[in-house]
Formats: sequence, structure tokens, C-alpha cells
Amino acid sequence: MKKTLALALLTAVVGASSAFAIEPIPGSITYNGQPSTRLEKAPIGSTVSHEFYADGHRYDEIYVIDKDRSLRLVSRSVSSDS
Repeated sequence: MKKTLALALLTAVVGASSAFAIEPIPGSITYNGQPSTRLEKAPIGSTVSHEFYADGHRYDEIYVIDKDRSLRLVSRSVSSDS
């Protein structure tokens, strides 16, 4: 169920304009630029999830692997850590 919802959300977000792009925040994989290692074996278009905690909140992010093997942040959800 979670994967289906994430895929539906991802599909909607990928079709959106880059004007609505989500910016990385401290803790995001791409906060200080792209990682130095490339995801060579992952299929292009596949998703990578990332979870981290900051400022009392839990962040769940979804990235898509682009054709140049870079990661593009397409979704972020925030919940309280109480």
C-alpha cells in the first residue's frame, strides 16, 4: 500500500513543472550537491527513499535516478517526532 501511494505521488510530482521543485534541506542526500558516488546498477527512473530526523521532525524523502545517474528530489513528507 505504501509503495503504491508513493508511486502515485511520484508520478504526479514528476509531471509537475520544475518551478515547483523541492529544494534540499540539511539532512537531505543532495543538500551539499550530488553524492560523489553514482548509482551505477540502479535502473534509471527507479526511486530511492531516505529518512532522517531534524529539529524534532521526521522527514521522508523520495528521489528518482535520472539518466545521468544523479538523484532528483521529488517528494518530502514531514511528521512530528512526539
